[in-house]
Amino acid sequence: MSTLTAPARTITPIPTARLVHVEARKSFDTRSGFWLIASIGILATLATAAVILFAPDSEVDFEAFASAIGFPMAIVLPMVAILSVTSEWSQRTGLTSYTLVPHRGRVLRAKAIVAGIVGVVSMVLALGIGGLGNVVGSAINGTDLVWNISAQEFALIVLGNLIGMAVGFMLGVLIRNSPGAIVAYFVYSLVLPTVTLVLGETQKWFADKQAWIDFNFAQGPLFEGSVSGQQWAQLAVTGAVWLVLPLTIGIWAVLRSEVK
Repeated sequence: MSTLTAPARTITPIPTARLVHVEARKSFDTRSGFWLIASIGILATLATAAVILFAPDSEVDFEAFASAIGFPMAIVLPMVAILSVTSEWSQRTGLTSYTLVPHRGRVLRAKAIVAGIVGVVSMVLALGIGGLGNVVGSAINGTDLVWNISAQEFALIVLGNLIGMAVGFMLGVLIRNSPGAIVAYFVYSLVLPTVTLVLGETQKWFADKQAWIDFNFAQGPLFEGSVSGQQWAQLAVTGAVWLVLPLTIGIWAVLRSEVK
């Protein structure tokens, strides 16, 4: 009597590229996601127009446009990273996502990759808009065309904005609630630097150690165009405390939290 043996089934995991594609679509397909991404180009264009219209002729250069565009970038890009994570919990789509892909770490990795791509592409777009504004502004004002941001300086600015996105991503996985994470980011980026500035001006012990304690302060050289060896060390130390440690805790919580 012969025994029938069922053929072995091979389950192929979903490729990372497909996960990244899906997470990108989830970021852009909704109305809020579309306008959040569109606001990057809109705000960069408005900032460029403001420099052309209101900046003194002597200050119309590439650095002026980059500085004007940098502020809205520093606000919008972390919001993209936050919402890419918290939407799974706030809009209750996490049950679907983590059922289709049970390995939550892979989903988080795909979200992080999408956030990084959005950050780099947005900064390149902002560079193009700022460069166009520099050409147009110089032509309108009749001033010399000044390109005073090097490739190295631009790379450091991109790194600074990616760190800002990483902080937003960290708050997203740590808090897992859109309003709460957004409020926490504004506290981190606006309120906390004010508090540390006052401490630095009034407490000498804090002023001497601020670069080793204050993550925002340690990121300052990235936007100034040059970073020394000691400043890289200060960025690494503060980043480990303020970014890597809470991000690790947040990922651990996401991997073990009940999804409803």
